[in-house]
Amino acid sequence: MDSKEKVIMGIDPGTNKMGYGVIRIENRSPKYVTMGHVDLSKIDNAYDKLRQIHDRVEALMNLYNPDEVAFEAPFFGENVQSMLKLGRAQGVAIAAALSHDVQIFEYAPRKVKAAITGQGAASKEQVAQLLKSIFHLSVLPKIQDATDGLAVALCHYYQSTNKFASKDCGGGWESFIKNNPDKVKTEIKSKKKILSNIK
Repeated sequence: MDSKEKVIMGIDPGTNKMGYGVIRIENRSPKYVTMGHVDLSKIDNAYDKLRQIHDRVEALMNLYNPDEVAFEAPFFGENVQSMLKLGRAQGVAIAAALSHDVQIFEYAPRKVKAAITGQGAASKEQVAQLLKSIFHLSVLPKIQDATDGLAVALCHYYQSTNKFASKDCGGGWESFIKNNPDKVKTEIKSKKKILSNIK
């Protein structure tokens, strides 16, 4: 996979909120396009939620016409019912994206965090603050599902270019620093400063 000009959409599926983010790759550099979330919390019927997820992903695909779509994989906890619901939400979202004949990718939550912050156990706030710095955003959305979706898109870009991430998007900064010691001094200081301010 190369880093030619293209549009990448990231989606963080959920049963109450679905986050999404879109970036455009220009001159081998990621540019912010948009991010947001779909609020499903007021829909009681589980199947109506699935229909809404499908329809909103379909609408986003038509609006932004991404070349590639990356999904955050469901977190597998001890609650079997929650896992089932999340799996269904992701499956419906993937089906909607596949109908547009795009490439689909999937990343575990820890791998997404590691790609952005260098720490697989980073908080959502740390991820959001680093995205704000990376894309020079003036404000962040109140709903962090939106920044989660944006993080998935950026994780995929890093993965596709082997930048800041190992093959499985889990190597984070340590892998990149080892292979590119002269390229990251300024960015390392910037990341450390941001993370130290929000711990």
